[in-house]
Amino acid sequence: MALYLLVFGVCLLVIGATVAVLLSTRTPRYRTETDDLLALFDKALTSHVSESEWHTLIGYPIRHDEYLERVRRRAAHLMEEHGRRWQIAQGKPLLNATGQAELQALRDHLAAHQRLRRR
Repeated sequence: MALYLLVFGVCLLVIGATVAVLLSTRTPRYRTETDDLLALFDKALTSHVSESEWHTLIGYPIRHDEYLERVRRRAAHLMEEHGRRWQIAQGKPLLNATGQAELQALRDHLAAHQRLRRR
């Protein structure tokens, strides 16, 4: 009977600890920040970004900052309008010339906004 109570107590302790750990942890969240978008835009402008890296950041909604969400949507729109997915494997730019110019303007605007925010 003592062995039964010992095993029951150990099992209860392990299950209780597991439940406590599961209740105290949260789902990990990834927050896209301004620096992440600027780094992605720089890589895209120098043709060092993969399509999967682009879609990982641009395809994930930004819920904590409405301004960054608008920038992300604009970048997604640029990809839809000017994207050249089939030429990435050849080391060519992700966007055509018009898209590159618009992405450069978007990147400069985002960098200026970040500088104003830090003041």
